[in-house]
Amino acid sequence: MKTKLLAGLALGMGLAMAGPADAQIRIGVGGPITGPNASFGAQLRHGVEQAVEDINAAGGILGQRLVLSVGDDVSDPRQGVSVANKFVGDGVKFVIGHFNSGVSIPASEVYAENGVLAISPASTNPRLTERGLWNVFRTCGRDDQQGAVAGAYLARQFAGKRVAIVHDKTTYGKGLADETQRVMNAAGLKEVLYEAVNTGEKDFSALISKLKAANIDVVYWGGLHTEGGLIVRQMRDQGLNAPMMSGDGIADNEFAAIAGPGAVGTLMTFPPDPRNRPEARQIVDKFRTARRFDPQAYTLYSYAAVQILQQAAVAANSLDPKKIADFMRTGHVFKTVIGDISYDKKGDITRADYVTYTWRPGPDGRVTYLENTGTN
Repeated sequence: MKTKLLAGLALGMGLAMAGPADAQIRIGVGGPITGPNASFGAQLRHGVEQAVEDINAAGGILGQRLVLSVGDDVSDPRQGVSVANKFVGDGVKFVIGHFNSGVSIPASEVYAENGVLAISPASTNPRLTERGLWNVFRTCGRDDQQGAVAGAYLARQFAGKRVAIVHDKTTYGKGLADETQRVMNAAGLKEVLYEAVNTGEKDFSALISKLKAANIDVVYWGGLHTEGGLIVRQMRDQGLNAPMMSGDGIADNEFAAIAGPGAVGTLMTFPPDPRNRPEARQIVDKFRTARRFDPQAYTLYSYAAVQILQQAAVAANSLDPKKIADFMRTGHVFKTVIGDISYDKKGDITRADYVTYTWRPGPDGRVTYLENTGTN
């Protein structure tokens, strides 16, 4: 008995001496690590991994190291809920994710019920933050903001032209298409076709026949780069040269690889490229040299989400997700690689800064998205 007591005391002293230095903060990143949208999952994963590495190298958060878990939701809502439940079971208290709005919305309910704070770098559907959950934030804008820019652009640049609106039936795709349609219609431009396709579809011959029969001048696409790229490629193959316009769902160079040469002239909405911000230069160089990864689109939005967690935890002097969430809603300005960020009471960022891009050859000759000037 005495031996057991001494052993117990020794163990207790050992744990006490280990203290905060050995304590860990479990953080998760959830997104499509595999599947057709894996390029976006790579953006989220690389962004969070680099931020975790940099914060740990600087001493962690309140003296504790970040330990990262990666969850693959394959852009599927049911799998997203499974990922969320696994994160909860593993003791994760902070999640960066998910990518798809249709995944983030149900997953965030699991997180809310289990004391987990979630910041999405990419989910733009307004419903994500409109439900009043305590734990939900994003570093990106919303589809009603993005759709306002796209709808106004179409009404201005294609006045009197024949517009088709096509979406992929998802929470993100249909939501963005409908917001764009609403603003475009209010400005006096009515679409001549409104169509929907299924995610995972490969053959869009029937859709393109309708577009050709309607003599379409421009196609607005609400969806992601995989189907969007195939639609553009097949439009060109079938002799339809009308440009496509879309949103942030095609903001990956894989779009041009799928679409082929016909990608040139595609229009897109996205915030000003964060890679060009002075405050991001050092981090961008690190991604390109150490990781050999170009931090396009949502990579830096993911990095910024971890920065925000770190700054909010230090300011609140707490690792309690609810206390951190409360602080994030105070209007405090966070300094990040994507610029200054502050939140409203819903968990939305307080700046709306979508602009338009055109896919065209860049300085290296590769087709990529380059910001328009004078036409935004």
